[in-house]
Amino acid sequence: MKALIIVDVQNDFLPGGALEVAHGDEIIEQINRILPKYEIVVATQDWHPLNHKSFASSHVENNVFDVIEWNGYQQTLWPNHCVQGTPGAEFSSLLDTNRIQVIFRKGMDKKVDSYSGFYDNLKSHSTGLDGFLKSKNVDEVHICGLAADFCVYFTAIDALELGYKSVIISKGTKAIDKDAYMKKKELFLQKGGLFI
Repeated sequence: MKALIIVDVQNDFLPGGALEVAHGDEIIEQINRILPKYEIVVATQDWHPLNHKSFASSHVENNVFDVIEWNGYQQTLWPNHCVQGTPGAEFSSLLDTNRIQVIFRKGMDKKVDSYSGFYDNLKSHSTGLDGFLKSKNVDEVHICGLAADFCVYFTAIDALELGYKSVIISKGTKAIDKDAYMKKKELFLQKGGLFI
């Protein structure tokens, strides 16, 4: 059974948003077009408290996009984005949300960032996505959304590690940093991931 995972198609990641992905809005039409092909459709939603430690505003000595050592790993400091209950955290009004069966929120623990739709970055908390997919006998996931080099990529990698056939929909995602994404694409392919 195949499932579609729509990652973080939220206003703050779209043009004009707090952490916009260039041309990120261009993928929405493609996602809406493929939705009817899937019996199971889920979405992830970045849902940060205002004082999240991945925000540069929580580190007065640092700037946005600085990379610091934090919790034992390299942490990029982001502008405040997808803050719980704000318009920036809402799904784009252009996205057809009627077919989304379940929404898995991530990034709610202020002490750890959360790129993947399955776990936080320390893998200390599960979102419940894996359990839901297994309950539906899903063995293959097709992943789209934003951003390709962060939340889409880490969701796809975790899917592989959890035993799913993991496929990234190329026309359904955009990267923040295209060069960095090219390197991550190679790694994803080496680990057995696929692109369509």
